[in-house]
Amino acid sequence: MVEFANTRSYAETLDDTDPLQSFRKRFIFPTQKDGTPYRYFCGNSLGLQPQKAKDALWVELEDWAKYGVEGHFDGRNPWYGYHERFAELLMPVVGAKHPHEVVAMNGLTVNLHLLLVSFYRPTPERYKIVIEENAFPSDRYAVASQARCHGLDPDKAVVILKPREGEHTLRTEDIEKYLEEEGDSVATVMLGGVNYYTGQFYDLERITQAAHRAGAMAGFDLAHAAGNVLLELHDWQVDFACWCSYKYLNSGPGSVAGAFVHDNHRNKPDMPRFEGWWGTDPQSRFKMEHFELQDGAPGWQLSNAPVLAMAVHYEALKVWNEAGRENLRDKSIKLTAYLEHLLSQIENAPFEIITPKDPERRGCQLSLKFKENAKHVNERMSAEGLITDFRSPDVIRVAPVPLYNSYEDVWVFADIVKRAFED
Repeated sequence: MVEFANTRSYAETLDDTDPLQSFRKRFIFPTQKDGTPYRYFCGNSLGLQPQKAKDALWVELEDWAKYGVEGHFDGRNPWYGYHERFAELLMPVVGAKHPHEVVAMNGLTVNLHLLLVSFYRPTPERYKIVIEENAFPSDRYAVASQARCHGLDPDKAVVILKPREGEHTLRTEDIEKYLEEEGDSVATVMLGGVNYYTGQFYDLERITQAAHRAGAMAGFDLAHAAGNVLLELHDWQVDFACWCSYKYLNSGPGSVAGAFVHDNHRNKPDMPRFEGWWGTDPQSRFKMEHFELQDGAPGWQLSNAPVLAMAVHYEALKVWNEAGRENLRDKSIKLTAYLEHLLSQIENAPFEIITPKDPERRGCQLSLKFKENAKHVNERMSAEGLITDFRSPDVIRVAPVPLYNSYEDVWVFADIVKRAFED
């Protein structure tokens, strides 16, 4: 148990001994009107721009200008096989064991739909798809529309698991109990890996095991988990997953997303899927004949790579991998615990932390639920040089990201909040 001190000098000492401290300089912080950088706590919504993002993008712009269409084969990073260079960098992000289990493609919800075409196959007996309460709206819309596409009533087909009365987060045993009792009617379990609202990191291994015992598929939206917590999707036997790259992976607004398909589902031509020409075997793609399935997760691709967006994504992934996922997780646990400690010292604070206290069940986000005036508090934070995220009506999400946030950032944040309620 770490004994934290509540002083700025202590926070600075922690920064001096932080093995990841140099990575802060590799990102660009937004600035206030007077040119002072904001203290940025919104990486759970949009990560900061890597310093080398412009250079990475400029390489592809130069090759486009120099080669035109021939850049597909003659560029410094030939565009024809552009997605292939991402596999080694993406594998540690989600715990894949084979390069063919991961692919960078499309946007998050597009990937979710493409995967559900394959992994949500309802029958008259087994037709339910399970999500969590407070799932991100796009997930709710996606699963409801998938049910309708199969001629089902979403009110009956979509099961929303809720926390117990008076609690904010789902207990793993309650998810297991539902699947044990109702699993015969469940086709697919599809939860967020880390809930965007509460910051709860679900026990994906136990949930996957429970889903499989029930005869259901298990998949996850990892938008708030990828780059944030340690994932071992292959070892956990997760069937499928998808994620975005613009939060903890710092790849730019709306940048290309990713997908994981377990090796168990590799190369099954008869598996239902939507097909496009980039899902074909690259050796036969330009024959323009019949569809020949590409190996593994890349077989779910539809279109060629959006190279300009992926150029930044590649640079951002290099930075993340250089820092190392274990190092990032170690700092995340300590940095978040320090924030929690400082906030807990504020007397008469009009909020509660609804994120789990157990470090193993959360990433670097803490969600503060206010009794009143949450929006006003968030506006005051902004005026004091902090960028956080307000979720109507009463939650402010705060994410000290280990790649670029410091212990001093956390101390300053807590000090501003403390003074706000002591004035």
